[in-house]
Amino acid sequence: MELLKRLSEAAGIPGYEAAVRAIVAEALEGHVDSMEVDALGNLISHKKGDGPVVVIACHMDEIGFLVRHIDEKTGFLRIEPLGGFDPITLVAQRVMVHTDDGDFIGCIGRKATHILTPEERKKPLELKDLAVDLGLPADTVKEKVAIGDTVTLRQDFIEYGDVVSGKALDDRLGIYIGIEALKRAVKPTCDIYLVGTTQEEVGLRGARVAGQALNPDIGIALDVTIAADTPGVPPQHQVTQLGKGVAIKLKDSASISHPGMVKAMKKLAEEKGIPYQMEILPRGGTDAGGLQLANDGAAVITLSIPTRYVHSVIETAHKDDIEATINLLAAFLEKAGQIDLTG
Repeated sequence: MELLKRLSEAAGIPGYEAAVRAIVAEALEGHVDSMEVDALGNLISHKKGDGPVVVIACHMDEIGFLVRHIDEKTGFLRIEPLGGFDPITLVAQRVMVHTDDGDFIGCIGRKATHILTPEERKKPLELKDLAVDLGLPADTVKEKVAIGDTVTLRQDFIEYGDVVSGKALDDRLGIYIGIEALKRAVKPTCDIYLVGTTQEEVGLRGARVAGQALNPDIGIALDVTIAADTPGVPPQHQVTQLGKGVAIKLKDSASISHPGMVKAMKKLAEEKGIPYQMEILPRGGTDAGGLQLANDGAAVITLSIPTRYVHSVIETAHKDDIEATINLLAAFLEKAGQIDLTG
């Protein structure tokens, strides 16, 4: 899990994925025939083979912020979000502000509960109300920090019980699984492109560009999905459950999985004894939505990793589900040339 730890703790908001890309390129060295970076920053790794063109997309970016204002008197930073946040998950969190002069630790706080007015207690928290405190004099902050500097949440990656937890498992977990499956697949029967995509969190942008360039026959997105199997959530709203296996997606807001791909993944999972569950995500999308519309269209599916507390710094996934996803993807790459997509 050392690779996953490095990926989770690396900084890379939409459009600024270079540090993550370097880790991915290092991990793939010697396991692919070529690597290139396109104009949008996608890392396109090619493992040559005969058979259908299979593009595996897993996004490198994490939700984060840009500095948009520096208070003249206090040095507090106002921040512009890149990606979807629930403001309540940000209060009392530490962040990293990445500048030309190095990285600075900061925190997002709010007025102490002792002095909140009744009206303030009732008011919904909004992102515009939040500020970053660097613990430095205003003059120092203005000297060191610039408008447009990137801000990421700060959290260690840990293993406990049967799970792993940290920031940016959405979607560094997908990247990790793609790398491991590519290494594990024995004699793939397809031409494989593993793409670390950019700017997924702001509109599937990297996947759209990569799909147009690579023209896949088959597109597979690797991403997390909601596991709301927590107290107070009725079964019909849980989407997936931790520890129940890889989630084979049927639909989300961005794509409807190809019926032939769904059938093939289910059949492979049953043949190989890989635990799986079916997923319908009512809101949200993955890179499959970008790949699906490339050129004349592609047969796409998403293999999802059930994850609790998505879009927070304590995203949590089960080790068995991670292993199941790796095994199913590797098995598919070995059989891709024989898959009948008309079913």
